[in-house]
Amino acid sequence: MKSEIRHEQKRVDVVIDTIMRQIETLETETGRRKEEVTQTRKHFWDEVKVNTDTFDDFLETVIALRQQAQSLTVSESTHKQAQKKLAALHRMKGKPYFGRIDFTEEGEPTERVYIGISTLTDQTGEDFLIYDWRAPISSVYYDYPPGQAEYNTPGGIIRGTVESKWQYLIRDGVIQSMFDTSITIGDEILQEVLGKRTDNHMHSIVATIQQKQNQIIRHDHGRLLIVQGAAGSGKTSAALQRIAYLLYKYRETLKADQIILFSPNSMFNSYVSQVLPELGEENMEQVTFQEYLHHRLSKEFLVEGPYDQLEYVLRKEDNRQTYETRTASIQFKASSDFFNVIKSYRNSLEDSGMKFKGIKFRGKNIVTADEITERFYTCDCSLHFHNRLEKLTEWLLSLIDQAEKLERMEPWVEEAIELMSNEQYHKARKHFRKRNIPDDYEVEYEALRKLIVRKRFKKLRKWINSLQYVDVKSVYKQLFADPLEIGSLMSKKTPEKWEGICETTLEMLEKETLNYEDATPYLLLKELILGFQTNTSIKHVLIDEAQDYSPFQFEFIKRLFPSAKMTVLGDFNQAIFAHANEHIDFSNLTELYGQDETDQINLTESYRSTKPIIEFTRRLVPGGEHISAFERDGAKPALTRVADHDDLHDRIAETIEKWREHGYHSIAVICKTAAESEMVFGSLNQVENLKLMKSVSLEYEQGVVVIPAYLAKGIEFDAVIIYDASDNTYGDESLRRLFYTACTRAMHQLQLYTIGKPTHFIEL
Repeated sequence: MKSEIRHEQKRVDVVIDTIMRQIETLETETGRRKEEVTQTRKHFWDEVKVNTDTFDDFLETVIALRQQAQSLTVSESTHKQAQKKLAALHRMKGKPYFGRIDFTEEGEPTERVYIGISTLTDQTGEDFLIYDWRAPISSVYYDYPPGQAEYNTPGGIIRGTVESKWQYLIRDGVIQSMFDTSITIGDEILQEVLGKRTDNHMHSIVATIQQKQNQIIRHDHGRLLIVQGAAGSGKTSAALQRIAYLLYKYRETLKADQIILFSPNSMFNSYVSQVLPELGEENMEQVTFQEYLHHRLSKEFLVEGPYDQLEYVLRKEDNRQTYETRTASIQFKASSDFFNVIKSYRNSLEDSGMKFKGIKFRGKNIVTADEITERFYTCDCSLHFHNRLEKLTEWLLSLIDQAEKLERMEPWVEEAIELMSNEQYHKARKHFRKRNIPDDYEVEYEALRKLIVRKRFKKLRKWINSLQYVDVKSVYKQLFADPLEIGSLMSKKTPEKWEGICETTLEMLEKETLNYEDATPYLLLKELILGFQTNTSIKHVLIDEAQDYSPFQFEFIKRLFPSAKMTVLGDFNQAIFAHANEHIDFSNLTELYGQDETDQINLTESYRSTKPIIEFTRRLVPGGEHISAFERDGAKPALTRVADHDDLHDRIAETIEKWREHGYHSIAVICKTAAESEMVFGSLNQVENLKLMKSVSLEYEQGVVVIPAYLAKGIEFDAVIIYDASDNTYGDESLRRLFYTACTRAMHQLQLYTIGKPTHFIEL
């Protein structure tokens, strides 16, 4: 074995020497390219002779401009590609590759295929020294043990035999260990990766991709891929590698800005922000669904966020009747049934029910709301709904034209002319000269009247063209005005507590606020009335923590991105929002995209936590026996009963200090709610550099943090303290998933404290 390592080390030395030579060459080239781009930009117009005397001269100028612009684009693109390759080489120089397969293609000699984060060829460019982990042949490394194997290429399926499979641990150009393995990934490498302390960011997992994760990464058919995975099963990591794979495979047609990731919160965005750059790819757009709703609705309403809704549900501070009405409202408005109600309601507006705003100018009616309604319903009703709105807009603009002409002779116009400053007057005369208006007092005075009135009516025209005269708020209110009316729109019976739901919804709308459960329905109705603002440039949508999205929201997102493929990642054991019920699954999504267009991959093995922690957490949820633990030993979770809050805070401070001495970088004190988190943060003043994480936190920070359980989803910590695991805090069955979510954040240590009887979820 020692001789084999020496032989392989010689190869590593050759590869690193090649990398260093290429770095030197590329640094010179990128410097030259950068200078070329700078000079081209600086002297862009020097190279173009602008001549517009004749049409031929003008055409020649346009062609010259286009050629110069194309030349600049090529130079910029070449410089960018060289920089990208240079960055990849710098990442590879200390750890050039991590794996190797000895593969014999049918009818060909055995080839040693070395696999790393990027492709590397020798100086001639003909022989591959390293294959990119996303290359077709690299899939064999992840999918097959020694024996018969095959992989897909653009030219068809290649079959052959994996003679052996090797894994390397290389640091700073030196082989630390290498071994032949007959399983997908050797325990040694995975143990080392999983045994590390956490830091501020999630990292790429290309050296430790498992077979199921590789299926996710290279999945490339159908419209929808559903990934249902246990906590810590690597579903988010695999999805991000999937994006890197798609950007590699379709690099000629797919760009990072054509991919969007819906993530749970801004802190999570920060946490995963380094994965793609580590692999040499640009980050796709990352947004939360709440940010999208805020972007679309914040000018009309104060919109509640999902975590504010969840805080309301967890804290139960309203009286029982009000609370039950609100939770019933949340569940119904999240359903596909309500989605269909909104669609049926919009269809009913073809015949009656549309609401409009009257149009005034300087306090005088141009047209009343009733007149607009009458015009809408008496025009050609054979026209499509949106065509009728277009006709209505044209009619309103014609009324504005008439009103504008009459307004020119009003006294206020003459007053406005008299109050014009010299600067305004000269600006107006300049405008007249451009329009060839004669330099005559009478003509000019009349032109001034037109100009002033036209300027005042400009905002009104814009308001009409953007269909703001349609009173969508009143149309949405109308749906709840008569509790009996919805019966005609429902395919099933009216939901429970419907009268109370109608009453509280109207109260909310009167305050110009939107509860989170109303935001998407309101936006859907608005889109169905005014025209859907679809985004056809997005080719792929990822949704993480998909179990927190309602069926209503999924249907909306599909309409929003009609051309996109979708990857959704979820764990129903972590479905903590109020719209989730005991029997949630992704069946509604399958129905939405069709069985033939949908694939589902289940990940049942968990890697985040030690085996004792996983064995503890899987007993917390139904079906947890299907979750399997990776063989990584560690301390068993501990449950400590304390006398009171003062005792609890002292114990927590002691535990944190002990863990810090042990070398743990990230420690979380996980609470049930944000309100409890704030209280705990204020009480642990003896803990140095303690941080409080809130829903508005933009970045995930290392160190010791106090955080509500729902904000910790998707993030992992070296060690976790569950603040109060008592039955008093986590006694309700609806909190089982929240408790499971909190406990599964721990990688190496899990300490639970309880004041009084521990929650009945625990079976130690």
